[in-house]
Amino acid sequence: MAQDSVGFSSDYQFWMQKLSLWDQASTLETQKDTCLHLPRFQEFLRQMYEVLKEMDSNTIIERFPTIGQLLAKTCWNPFILAFDESQKILLWCLCCLINKEPQNSEELKLNSWTRGLLSHVLSAFKFDTKEVGLFIQGLGYAPADYYPGLLKNMVLSLVSELRENHLNGFNTQRRMAPEKIRFLSRVCVPLVTLPDIQPLVEALLTYHGHEPQEVLWPEFFDAVNEAFLLKKISLPTSAVICLWLRHLPSLEKATLHLFEKLISSERNFLRRIECFLKDSLLPEAACYPAIFRIVDEMFRYALLETDGAPEVLAAIQVFTWCFVEALEKQNKQLKFTLKTYFPYASPSLVMVLLQHPKDIPQKLWHQPLKHISEMLREIVEDQTHGSYGGPFECWFLFIHFGGWADIAAEQLVMSEAEPPEALLWLLAFSHSPRDRSQQRAQTMVEVKAVLSHLKKLLRSPTLSARDLQAAAAESQDRDPRPPSCQQLIRHLLLNFLLWAPGGHAIAREVITLMAPTDELSHEIAGFLDQTLYRWDRLCLEAPRSRKLARELLAELHGHIQHRPAAHGAAVHAAGSPRSRDETMRLIRRGTSSKDEP
Repeated sequence: MAQDSVGFSSDYQFWMQKLSLWDQASTLETQKDTCLHLPRFQEFLRQMYEVLKEMDSNTIIERFPTIGQLLAKTCWNPFILAFDESQKILLWCLCCLINKEPQNSEELKLNSWTRGLLSHVLSAFKFDTKEVGLFIQGLGYAPADYYPGLLKNMVLSLVSELRENHLNGFNTQRRMAPEKIRFLSRVCVPLVTLPDIQPLVEALLTYHGHEPQEVLWPEFFDAVNEAFLLKKISLPTSAVICLWLRHLPSLEKATLHLFEKLISSERNFLRRIECFLKDSLLPEAACYPAIFRIVDEMFRYALLETDGAPEVLAAIQVFTWCFVEALEKQNKQLKFTLKTYFPYASPSLVMVLLQHPKDIPQKLWHQPLKHISEMLREIVEDQTHGSYGGPFECWFLFIHFGGWADIAAEQLVMSEAEPPEALLWLLAFSHSPRDRSQQRAQTMVEVKAVLSHLKKLLRSPTLSARDLQAAAAESQDRDPRPPSCQQLIRHLLLNFLLWAPGGHAIAREVITLMAPTDELSHEIAGFLDQTLYRWDRLCLEAPRSRKLARELLAELHGHIQHRPAAHGAAVHAAGSPRSRDETMRLIRRGTSSKDEP
C-alpha cells in the first residue's frame, strides 16, 4: 500500500496539469489528447481510490490540499464521465471526502460541496458545451437520447455490482466495501424520486450483506419511505417490506400515515377502509411476524388512547381480514407458526378464531361460537391463565375477528330456542370487556329479557315501532343500563329489523326513534355498513335484508349530511364527538410512548 501511495503521489501533479489544459481548451487537439489518455486516467482514478479509502476526510485534505480541484475538474469533463467505469470510480473517490461526523463549519461545508458533485454525477448530465456536442455527434446520438442513456447505464452498473456483492457473500476480495454502500445510499437521498434512479434504490433496499450493523444511511430510509407514502415513487412490495424490516421508524410512520387517512375521511365505509389498507401494503407486509407485531401494537395503543374509537376498531377488523387473506395467498403451508403473530394468546383460541365462517355450514355456526365463548371465559375468569393476559388482552385478540360477535347477535335474535348462556356471555364481553363478572352477569340478564320480548314479537301477526321500543325499554325496578349495554341492545334491535319478516315495514320509523342525534345516527350507519360488508365476505344470500340495509344506510347518510355539524368533527359510536385532529393527537401520543415503562 505504501508503494501504491508513492506511485499515486508521483502521478498526481501530472494529471492536475492535464486536467487544467483539458479544462481551458476546447480544440479538436485537446479532445484527441483527452481521449488518448482516458484509459490511463481511469487507472489513476482507481489507484487514487485505493489510497483515499485508507484515510479519513481530514487526512486526505491535509495530504492533498488541491484534491478538491482535481475531482471537480474531473466531474465536469464529459469525456471522462462517458468512459468505461470512470464515473463509478469517481463516485467512490468523492465518497471518501465525506466526513461521517462533521465537527465544525469547514467540515460541514466540505460535505455539502462534495454532495453537490455527487448529485451532479448521478443526475442527468445536461451539459451544453461545444465539446459534448461534437462528441455526441460523432457517436451519432442526439443529446436528448445520450444523457439519459448515460445515467441509466451507470445505474445498471451499480445495481449489477450490488447484486454481485450479495452473491459473493463472504468472498471479501470481490465484495463491495460497506463504506461504499453506505455512501452510495447517502448520495441517493436527494435523488430517490428520479425514475432512472429507482433500480438503484430497489437494489439498495434489497441488498443483504453480512455486516453486524445496518450499512445504509437512516436518511436514505426516511427519504424513500416519505416518497413512497406520498406516491412520488412506485416500489415493488418486496422492496417496501425490506424497507420496513430494516428501518422501524419508517414502518411506524407508514402506520401513522394510514391512521391519518382513516381518521380524516368523513365517511369511511369498510370497503374504503379496505382500499386504504391494501393500498398501504401493510397487510401484505404483516405476513412477516416482526412487521405484524409492530403494526398490531400500534393498533393496540391507538385503541387505548382513543377509548375504542370506531374508526380504529373497524380498521383492526378489516386489517385482520386483509392480513389473513395475504397469509393464505403467500403461505399455503405456514412459514411461521401462529404463535409468532400472537405470542401472548392461547394457540387453540387463535385457531378457532381464524376459522372462516364461510367454510362452515350456517346451521353449525353455533358450535365454534360456543367454543370461542368457553375458551375466552375460562381465560378471563380463571386467574390460572395469566400467561394469556387479562380481559383487555383477550378482548383485543377477539376484536381482530369481530365478525364472530356479529354472527352471535344474529343467531340469538333469529333462534327460537332459549338463548345459550355462552352466546350471551360472548356478546356481553365483546361490548364491555372491562366489566367484572357481576356487571357482565347483569348485562346478560338485560339482554336475555330483551331477546324474550323480541321472540314474542317475532310470532306476533302485527308489529309496530312502539312495540319494538317497548321491548327494549328499561325496567323501572333496575339500575339504568350502562352505555355499552344500551349499544348492544340497539344492535340486537337492528338485527331484528333486518331479519324479522315484519321488521322491514317499520324499520324507518324505528330508526327515527332510535337515532335522535347525529351520534346515534353515525352508530347505526356504521352498524349497517359493517353488516353489509360482513355479508359480502360471507357470500350470504339475504336479498330482502340486504336491500333494506342498503336503503337505510343511504337514507341515514343523506340525513346526516343535511344536519348542521361542528366543523371537523368525527362523531363516534360510544362517546362525544371528537375532532379528527384530537383523535390523531391521541393516537400519536399513544404510539410515541409505547416504548416507555
